[in-house]
Amino acid sequence: MTDSGAVAERPAPLWLRLLRSGENGFLTAVLAAVMILPLLEAATRKLGISGVSGSSVFVQHFTLLIGVLGGAIAARESRLLSLSSLPNLFSPGWKIAASVFANAIAAAISVVLFRAAMRYLEVEPGDRDIAYGIPLRAFHVFLPIGYGLVAVRLCWAASTKWAARGATALLTALIALALMKLPIAPASLIWPCFIALAAATVLGAPLFTTLAGAAMILLWGTEREVTLIPLEHYSLVTDPMLPSLPLFTLAGYFLAEGGASKRLVRVFQALFGSLRGGTGIVTALVCAFFTSFTGASGVTILALGGLLMPVLVQAKYSERNALGLVTGAGSLGLLFPPCLPLILYAVIAQRVVQELQLPEGVATPDVSINKLFLGGIVPGFLLVALTAWWAIRVGPKDKASLPAFDGREAWAALKDAKWELLLPGLTLGVMFGGLATPVEAAAVAALYAFFTQVVLHRDLRLFKDVPRVMTECGMIIGGVLLILGVAMGLTKFLILADVPTMGVDWVKATVHSPWMFLLLLNLFLLVVGCLMDIYSAIVVVVPLIVPMGIAFGIDPVHLGIVFLANLQLGFLTPPVGMNLFLASYRFNKPMSEVTRATLPMMFVLLIGVILITYVPMLTMWLPGLVK
Repeated sequence: MTDSGAVAERPAPLWLRLLRSGENGFLTAVLAAVMILPLLEAATRKLGISGVSGSSVFVQHFTLLIGVLGGAIAARESRLLSLSSLPNLFSPGWKIAASVFANAIAAAISVVLFRAAMRYLEVEPGDRDIAYGIPLRAFHVFLPIGYGLVAVRLCWAASTKWAARGATALLTALIALALMKLPIAPASLIWPCFIALAAATVLGAPLFTTLAGAAMILLWGTEREVTLIPLEHYSLVTDPMLPSLPLFTLAGYFLAEGGASKRLVRVFQALFGSLRGGTGIVTALVCAFFTSFTGASGVTILALGGLLMPVLVQAKYSERNALGLVTGAGSLGLLFPPCLPLILYAVIAQRVVQELQLPEGVATPDVSINKLFLGGIVPGFLLVALTAWWAIRVGPKDKASLPAFDGREAWAALKDAKWELLLPGLTLGVMFGGLATPVEAAAVAALYAFFTQVVLHRDLRLFKDVPRVMTECGMIIGGVLLILGVAMGLTKFLILADVPTMGVDWVKATVHSPWMFLLLLNLFLLVVGCLMDIYSAIVVVVPLIVPMGIAFGIDPVHLGIVFLANLQLGFLTPPVGMNLFLASYRFNKPMSEVTRATLPMMFVLLIGVILITYVPMLTMWLPGLVK
């Protein structure tokens, strides 16, 4: 959030450039360690050796480092996710004022988090070790460091003008002091604080501070300790399964930054380009492939949009239909393994079902990552097939203009892309074949993607491109983990306040049919999908709906696929669907034009979501085959 029209700043001083390089290098090294250690663990286990002592615990705590350091770097680069773009419509003077206010509120919340994390350090036992005499406190201390760096950088990012930065820092100090030394009963300040937080959010405050601020206000209002937020942050990001997120994302980034996209477009074009609507089918397949690894449809649109749009227009799609197809297909892969939302849903839902007090004799549902991976395959292909059908329907009707199938070109394209095409099978094979845990399979995927793009194809240079790609990946994951960590504080408050139980009781008293519950859930999730990012939605909403689904006899795996399919559709829901904003930015088109172009795709995917919701067999068939 910087003011428009500002002149370019002079080059940063040497000490600052060295600090940035040091941060980037440290983040790259930690991410590399998270990739290598699980592979060493798997290798030593297969050799009958006990394994690298404490390696899995190190990987979990290195994920904590990626979260806090990546979040700090995202703040340094002004890349923290914000829900609002309203300040872009303001005049320069008002834009600076809005940025000062929003960043001051956000920085003050970060200061309070810093103090809460310091108090968390004081109450945590300091004599526990991970391994080799390395104390846990050596990792715990990074929580306050991360919050503190974010606070400083939010003040800095408020403007390029020193006066505005100084005003932001002063306002931050006053707000933080007022929040930590409340002179009035906290309960009486709930609504004024929420109003100020909402205003800051509308004016561009980062999403993580919105969630953290909401959790703080609710905790203060019920006289609970804010220390709960860093505690839950630490608990989530050190979850044994969570290292899968940065590793699969890293694999996706290696592919996206290398030449994999061009090779995959070539191979799918050679196989399907001779069919009516073949180029549209290619778009659906390539987008689904990339989103399944990057986990963020925005990355798919930004990385592949410039490649696919000209191909579609050249294939005689209208510009409007091409725009709608690329925007809609950008989120197709969210249901395919090893997509990150599937992993995160499994982690959160498994925690929820383990805490439920089920009737005696009722088995705890299995919401493992493997079950979610299997459950998403058939629904994912259904959505791809519906997209392909629409692409055929709106594609050029003149069959004479279609190129003839060229077997030699198809074979050459397959040979060129063979290493990328093997990646999904390799990843799922080692996981479902019992050769590796999900984290180890993710490490295999990341190392394999690295090897193919750096060594085999040489699209990425080892010392120039790889650190840049790994830093970018770590920054994105750090921003996401920052959101997830503080969102867990909000979730914990809801659990302590017994909101899930009250919700189950209310729904059971009001809704008497599982089908009606699913219908209401669809409507609710469409709203959630266009108002919240998918990761914070999983952390905040899943603990509320999983107990309700179980109360109506809905398997949590089926509920998870319904949940994610609805959020995928929410990316396209006007007026604030995330894909609409990203496509508008990528293709330099007005939001109104992108919305009109995407509406047909939205209704096509809505048909798929309805089928996924009301035909559970689509989700449960494959998981039912694996016991």
